[in-house]
Amino acid sequence: MIRMILLLLCLALPAMAEQIRLKDLVEVDGVRGNDLVGYGLVVGLNGTGDGIRNAPFTEEIMANMLERLGVNVSGEEYRPKNVAAVFVTSTLPPFGRAGGRIDVTVSAIGDAKSLLGGTLIMTPLNGADGQIYAVAQGTIIAGGISAEGDAGRVVQGVPTAGTIPSGARIEREVEFDFTSVSTLRLALKSADFTTAARIEAAINENFGARVATMLDAGTVALELDRMGMRSPAHAISRIEGILVQPETRARVVVDQRSGTIVMGADVRISRVAVAQGNLTLRVEESPMVVQPNPFAEGETVVVPRTAASISKDGTGLAEISGGTSLSEVVAGLNALGVPPHDMIDILKSINAAGALHAEFVIQ
Repeated sequence: MIRMILLLLCLALPAMAEQIRLKDLVEVDGVRGNDLVGYGLVVGLNGTGDGIRNAPFTEEIMANMLERLGVNVSGEEYRPKNVAAVFVTSTLPPFGRAGGRIDVTVSAIGDAKSLLGGTLIMTPLNGADGQIYAVAQGTIIAGGISAEGDAGRVVQGVPTAGTIPSGARIEREVEFDFTSVSTLRLALKSADFTTAARIEAAINENFGARVATMLDAGTVALELDRMGMRSPAHAISRIEGILVQPETRARVVVDQRSGTIVMGADVRISRVAVAQGNLTLRVEESPMVVQPNPFAEGETVVVPRTAASISKDGTGLAEISGGTSLSEVVAGLNALGVPPHDMIDILKSINAAGALHAEFVIQ
């Protein structure tokens, strides 16, 4: 059984809430990246490439590439094991300029066993509009290890995927006239009315005028004319360092795969009683061999003997008082004396009883 790990973020002392820079809380509307994808070929593998019979598209792209280089391979029979067909993905950052470099991720799509030590051949990367925005090429850094023998194979990590740091060069820029923007819209990364109102107040206080207006829980608009600035870039550089105290919702996040539980500082539990116990059924077989007496007629037999018992271990009925802070909530749950892997089931039951006053998220 996978060991369950309980992670509780406990804020026992009433410290002052931390203020966060505005640049870490919002994103500017229109300033975004663009996803790129391409189909290419990796060469130089140590016999861990695609099997041509199982991946015919590898042979096709290799033939096309060789023909572009002036090598005619039409009708030739070749079965190389050092090439692999891959998908290449990347993200074109906002304001990426021609000539700049970006990182790429390379993933095998055939039956290649490993991309370790391979080299990606020049691969164009297309955007959603079908245009080529970058070209990738370089040596792959794979994060896994694969070893194989005649009767066994050992794999650690994912050797069929890797990265090429700064492996693509930007060839085309995304057309976006940022200087023509007259109204900036700040999009909150986590929409909240209280946080948006605090951002509005902090910006207006910094400029001494009403330049920011909260539109909804996730958007704050800025008027450049009221700010006395004509350049949106200067306006953003002026406000992104403003400190704001964000408001967070009470939330409990449970990851059942790893057994991790994370609680926010505002989680509250009403007064509730919880009983938790484990039922154990134990059956033991102790067969006994019975032999006849010396010089007596008979045969040796095995007499079965079974011992069965049922036990129930638990802490009984425990009461958790209404917690006024996260530390008291954690203390109440720990008072049950249950192992960490049972804590998730207890939180589910408390939430079903309506005693958990927080958003309960199960991943």
